[in-house]
Amino acid sequence: MIPLNQSDAQYKRMMETPIPRLIASLSIPTVVSSLITVIYNTADTYFVSQISKSASAAVGAVFSIMSVIQALGFGLGVGAGSLISRKLGAKDNAAADKYASSAFFASITVGSLIMLLGLLFLEPILRFLGCTDTMMPHAIPYARFILIAAPLNCATFVLNTTLRSEGLSLFSMVGITTGGILNMILDPILINGFDMGTGGAAIATMASQVVSFSILFSFFLFGKSIVKINMKSVSRHFEDYGAIVTTGIPTIFRQGLASVASAALNIQAIEYGGDAAGAAMTIANKVYMLVRNIIVGLGQGFQPAAGYNYGAGNKKRTWECFTFAIKVGTVICLVFGGFSALFAEEIMWFFCDDADVAVIGTKTLYFLCACIPFMAFSTFVNQLYQGLGFKLQATFLASCRQGIFFLPVIWMLPLFIDLTGVQSAQSIADMCTFFISIPFIIIFYRKYIIGKDSTK
Repeated sequence: MIPLNQSDAQYKRMMETPIPRLIASLSIPTVVSSLITVIYNTADTYFVSQISKSASAAVGAVFSIMSVIQALGFGLGVGAGSLISRKLGAKDNAAADKYASSAFFASITVGSLIMLLGLLFLEPILRFLGCTDTMMPHAIPYARFILIAAPLNCATFVLNTTLRSEGLSLFSMVGITTGGILNMILDPILINGFDMGTGGAAIATMASQVVSFSILFSFFLFGKSIVKINMKSVSRHFEDYGAIVTTGIPTIFRQGLASVASAALNIQAIEYGGDAAGAAMTIANKVYMLVRNIIVGLGQGFQPAAGYNYGAGNKKRTWECFTFAIKVGTVICLVFGGFSALFAEEIMWFFCDDADVAVIGTKTLYFLCACIPFMAFSTFVNQLYQGLGFKLQATFLASCRQGIFFLPVIWMLPLFIDLTGVQSAQSIADMCTFFISIPFIIIFYRKYIIGKDSTK
């Protein structure tokens, strides 16, 4: 058991540590975790791309299923995490335990439902996601193992966000990083050594998720965390689950729309450029997600700090957390965006040896790099609103990037400029999201930092 004074020490750390040092201590582990996640996903893409462009396109199609699993698991986790950090800031540890325990067991239930429905209707789902006859032999084994791991995968997201919400980002990093490293080791062994193809890539991913879950759960099982997860703390009141879901709904919308957007992108890419375009989009977006995951990881580091301070009534320090994250995030975006643009062609050839895939992917990367410098601002505005419990605003902002703006563009623009419309759709949506975020942060600052709703 963790003694009470350790909880008090953590509270003091979140409230009094200088902002740059606090954000760095919380963000570095989450950024590392995010990087490991995208690196092992990129490793899947690299090794699968060596099989064929149809195999690479198939993995891109299955990503929509993975996004649904992530949307629900991560949504429950972020919803509970936002409540947990604010409850800990208000020194209400019992309520924090309740939200963590309820979200954990709910995630296992939700993951089990996804697994059963997905396995039952696997082939029709893959057809709907745009899989061609040449892609199906690769997509079916990959999707099957991803679905089998869905219950533990959903629960892992909740454990991960719970640890981060109480400021124990280092613990969450250990679990995610260990699983990710295992995935990268198993990929070449199972795909090439045992000649298991895309099924081997999925088994490697499933094994890594089991290991990550086991490590993260052990921190709670052996009393290393401040928040406790146990059956006694599970809520029997509908309103508590409603609070978790409504607080997490921006993430569910964001990740759920990511699944829809991924399916739409895959369908349109194949429609206007065949398997080569499908493979190119998969590879280019993996590279883009490397940068995005760094930014999301940084944001997940500043959210607990902002939540603690907002829950304690220190609005000035809450704003300082946000502005510091914006400055660091924008610099990161400029560096990585510039590097990706400078070596776009070399990056594509590293992942594939198909000229058509490389040409299509290089142009796609150029479009994506053009909007990367603005990514941190729009991402952190959304995370700030969600982390502090502003559900409606956060849900709207979360719906913009891959829903409100992306879906009309991806369906309509290719009608006028063919494949170029597919390649540029995400960049256009990201820029629109940036511009719509500006008035939201101005309103937040005026009303909640310096206005009548500010207490300090």
